[in-house]
Amino acid sequence: MKILITGNLGYVGAWLSKYLRAQHPDAFIAGYDIGYFQHCYTTNGFAPERTLNIQYYGDVRNFDGNLLKGFDAVIHLAAISNDPIGNKFEQVTLDVNYRSSIDIAQKAINQGVKHFVFASSCSVYGAAGDGAKVETSELNPLTAYAKSKVYTEDGLSKLDAGNTTITCLRFATACGISDRLRLDLVLNDFAASAVTSRKITILSDGTPWRPLINVKDMARAINWGITRSSDNGGKFLICNTGSNSWNYTVKELAEHVQKHFTDITVSVNQDAPPDKRSYRVNFDLFTSLANGFTPEYDIDKTIEELKAGLASIGFDNADFRNSSLMRLNVLNGFLSNHQLDLNLNWK
Repeated sequence: MKILITGNLGYVGAWLSKYLRAQHPDAFIAGYDIGYFQHCYTTNGFAPERTLNIQYYGDVRNFDGNLLKGFDAVIHLAAISNDPIGNKFEQVTLDVNYRSSIDIAQKAINQGVKHFVFASSCSVYGAAGDGAKVETSELNPLTAYAKSKVYTEDGLSKLDAGNTTITCLRFATACGISDRLRLDLVLNDFAASAVTSRKITILSDGTPWRPLINVKDMARAINWGITRSSDNGGKFLICNTGSNSWNYTVKELAEHVQKHFTDITVSVNQDAPPDKRSYRVNFDLFTSLANGFTPEYDIDKTIEELKAGLASIGFDNADFRNSSLMRLNVLNGFLSNHQLDLNLNWK
């Protein structure tokens, strides 16, 4: 089996590379990444891409389809990865997350790749009201990032896929420890705040809903995507990916973190404007299709791993929101040093 992971030098890819090597020890596994966050290690161990057979460096906006000759599966993680970056670089987000995704999928189809797995997002539901959303629910994307995922899903659905099975995994919000940890994710932020300042400050009123998924369970779901039969879900599938038990309000997430530490205070900004990004999600379809690949982690196990992982690297930076653990800060640093242009091209 030959597998290509785009965007492998990021938060999800760091764990996914090691996981796939363990699950497919004889596979040829390649990475493809632009390298923005390669240096953002949060590990005392070896670099996770050491498990790969080869690492390619390149921009998905200029992807050479010839790289895919002989590959069986493409896992497409590469993206402008969150709302703050997407809001600052809206056009780049559409180019990278949407147009390049369709381009790479078409090139994969042309090369006879059997499986194309696209990392989508439950953020497509946006302001979703109280009911738990299913795959056929109305979409209401509120940010450039979320809109790019909607456009890509729609574009992929219109491709003549030939012999390629396409799986769009609408992931819940990622969380958990990784060799390239991000702290611009809600649960990870709360855990880091508890470690460094003994205080969790919720910037909203705490009422928005968020479904979550551990990054290790994301890897399990991706492995299902590259191995599933088209008889199991169809040649083209959009699937909410997570667990019904992982729907929480932001305040509930903070309170769960609080339980795992001593003398932690939680404060809510009652004067904050309403956060319209609020959605509960139903994951019944994924549970029914992905037998053996559904989430194994719960919130308490995830928080304990975050706590232990942060301790293992001696993490004590109370000013972490101004650090490289926030992805926008990394890009702003490259821009300030004139290493990137305003379209996020390397100079």
